[in-house]
Amino acid sequence: MGERLKFTRLPRHVGLIPDGNRRWARERGLHPAEGYAAGMVCGLQMLDDCIDLGIEEVSVYGFTTDNTKRPRDQREAFAAACVLFVEAAKTREISLKVVGDYTSAMFPDELKPYAIERQGDGALKVNLLVNYGWNWDLQAAVCAQAESDARRPFTEFLASSDVSRIDMVVRWGGMRRLSGFLPIQTVYADFYVVDQYWPDYAPEQFYEALRWYAKQDVTLGG
Repeated sequence: MGERLKFTRLPRHVGLIPDGNRRWARERGLHPAEGYAAGMVCGLQMLDDCIDLGIEEVSVYGFTTDNTKRPRDQREAFAAACVLFVEAAKTREISLKVVGDYTSAMFPDELKPYAIERQGDGALKVNLLVNYGWNWDLQAAVCAQAESDARRPFTEFLASSDVSRIDMVVRWGGMRRLSGFLPIQTVYADFYVVDQYWPDYAPEQFYEALRWYAKQDVTLGG
């Protein structure tokens, strides 16, 4: 809580890309599943940090439709990690929505209730992307807009319409790309990269990203 006083400005909504789980595991001679499990624990710590800091909304990349092309044991491992994350996260003061194509066989059955309706009424709004694909998201919007009032904002038709505009994206693992992460909501987002792998998460990494964000000139194109 004391760290909050050091930030002159906090992002309202933070997007998190927790990358590097497989690389972390392989460098230690472990199965990728152990990297996903370690990442799940870090995700819970990150949630607690966001709650303590007073951040209003956080969107977290779980796994994408592209990720489902990986070997079966890896698919099962990251899907199981997402389920465990939700089961543990829901005990916190959050409101949780799972965003992704829940009609697919790749979507965990245990998470379907969270995809159909946001659950919980805590102060921190959490969006977990599970079996999410940018094409699925935008295609849903195009189809819905064609059947409705075209004068309404395009964002209202997105499959991810319950997710607000993101102020800052933080990606772990050193890669400098969005990887299809909520392309509409991130259109004005500042992008910060942490070189450490996600299972090596430490609060100071996040704090440094927040200090960096506080120095940015946020104009939203104006």
